[in-house]
Order: sequence, then C-alpha cells, then structure tokens
Amino acid sequence: MSILAEKLEGFRNALINAVLPQDCLLCASPSGSELLCADCLADLPQLPVTCCPRCALPSPLGEICGRCQRHPPAFDALIAAFPYAFPIDRMIQRFKYGQQLALAGWFGRQLAACCNRYIQSPTPAQQMFDLIIPMPLHKNRLAERGFNQAMEISRQLSHDLAVPIANHICTRTRDTAPQEGLSLKERRRNLKAAFACNTDLRGKHVLLVDDVVTTGASIGECARTLRLHGAAHITVATVARTLLD
Repeated sequence: MSILAEKLEGFRNALINAVLPQDCLLCASPSGSELLCADCLADLPQLPVTCCPRCALPSPLGEICGRCQRHPPAFDALIAAFPYAFPIDRMIQRFKYGQQLALAGWFGRQLAACCNRYIQSPTPAQQMFDLIIPMPLHKNRLAERGFNQAMEISRQLSHDLAVPIANHICTRTRDTAPQEGLSLKERRRNLKAAFACNTDLRGKHVLLVDDVVTTGASIGECARTLRLHGAAHITVATVARTLLD
C-alpha cells in the first residue's frame, strides 16, 4: 500500500470512528470503527504454538502428526486463524445462521494476515497463491441459506491478498446428509463423489477456503477432486479449526 493510500485509509477510519462509532460485538463497549474492542480482541482464543503443518492440529515439535503420516490428506497445508472455541464459535454461528454478513470481512482480514505469514515463512515449497476457491455449497443449501459463507469470506481474502477468486471451478454435485454425529469413516463415505471440477488446474497453487474445519473430511474430499484435476499445491485456509481429542 502506498503512503498516500495509507493516509487515505487512516482518514477514512478516523471519519467512520467519529461519525459512525460502534459497540463491540462481544461486550458492547465502544470499539470505534472496529468490530471488536481491543480487550476482546486480545482475549480471543489462540491455536497452539506448535501445530502439524498439514492439518493444524497440535503437534509437540511442530512436525507432521501421526494422523497425517498414516493418512496423508489431499491438501498440502492448512492455515487456521483461530481454534473453534468460544467466542469464535458463536461469531461464526451468527454469521452463518444469523445473517450477520459484516462478520465476513472481519473473518477474511484475520485469515489474510495468517496467509501472509504463511507465504513469508522460510519453509520450503512456499509460493504465492494462483487462485482462491471457496468451498462450494450444494444449490439446495445455497437456496436455503441465501449465501455461501466461504464465498463471502473469500471476497475480503481476495482483496487483501490480491489473488483472484475462481468461484465456478468447483461445484458440489450431491446434497449430502449432515455430517454431525458421523464417524470420520462415515463422513468420508457420505462425501464420496460429492464434488466436481470443470477446469485444468495443472501447475496451480490453490487456496481452498472454508469457515470451519472439523475432521477435515469435507475439505479433504474437495481437495482430492482438485488434485485429480491437476492442482500442484493445495493450501486450505479456514477461520476456525476444531481441535480434536
């Protein structure tokens, strides 16, 4: 961002803060132009310092965990902004089921910061993302909800990372049964052949975006489909990661 752009952005934020101050989403204290006040932002849950680079679950030395060694996922890395814990879980529920779409921008900015750190890390085989693919919803679910939460988060992510969104490359072809209550094996069976891709992705580094990753079954099956269509590197970006027992 240029110096002039930074000054204009600062002026814009100051003007919004003065004319349209808002209350913190979580505690209702004054938060200026921000969604959360500084205290609530500082109290948000954090992921463990050492995580598996493939699935983002806790790993004692930050090495690839035993689960990923035994059953390597179809994606190469997973970036998460937060653990799926209070109050992030409530914020995501408000976003998805309470129509609070303003949260999409905030989620996208938090995730963009994590992606920038990932790109700048010294680990091997890092490269800029070529395109963003939001996790697709089946048309029935999309009609019911009215929006795709992954797509809304991807809009801000695309803006902040300057990476284009490829929203129509991947589709969900089956309206699968809810995953809640299913074992990992049952989840994988439930998702078999649930996604389709219509584009040759050879040589592409794909950023696959979702709001929450629980077992990784859904995102893994989607990534497998993209891999079959040539994706060279697949990084999953999610707002929240469930820390499994």
